[in-house]
Amino acid sequence: MKMVFATGNSGKLREASEILGKGFELVTPAQEGINEDIPETGMTLRANSQQKADYIWQHCHTDCFADDTGLEVDALGGAPGVHTARYAGEDKDFGKNMDKLLDELSRKEMEASLMKSMGITPKKNLRKARFKSVVTLILGGERHFFTGVLEGRIARSRSGKGGFGYDPVFIADDYPSSTLAEITEEQKNSISHRGKALRAMSAFLSEMKAGA
Repeated sequence: MKMVFATGNSGKLREASEILGKGFELVTPAQEGINEDIPETGMTLRANSQQKADYIWQHCHTDCFADDTGLEVDALGGAPGVHTARYAGEDKDFGKNMDKLLDELSRKEMEASLMKSMGITPKKNLRKARFKSVVTLILGGERHFFTGVLEGRIARSRSGKGGFGYDPVFIADDYPSSTLAEITEEQKNSISHRGKALRAMSAFLSEMKAGA
């Protein structure tokens, strides 16, 4: 079964191919002649995911899926959220993104300390956060949505050389002593938010195939 995955990231393409397994041929938008940047102007992860999948369907009329992922930090009201990649600017510099995130949380902790000294009980778990992925699948023109979440917290400083994005500052609840940049790729893939969403999609496709 041929499907277009709205990504140009070879790592994401490989992960999706491994999860879906045999019987699925995944191709990129570029392989279908779509070389322009696909718009992402939604206010939520689901909206962005749907927008990308709709764009592929409208241009190719081929079964397809797209994902959008964001980091949500409770103390920041769910930010960076849909602005995860551009948190510190349009250049998508994750070094700057992490610096801004750590600075913001340090400021929140200073505020909490001041409140405590004034006898005011501040919010707890200021570093609680999660990665969330939403996958939109368009099958025969009908949309289906799948969500994966990885709960954890933000570290006080960067640690580790593996992974990408915010991995050096994110500590998953599943591995509470290490950042995502310090665990193996196999360990990360087994708990990843995107992996959970893709596995849910894979299970749905298997049920659809079995019932056909």
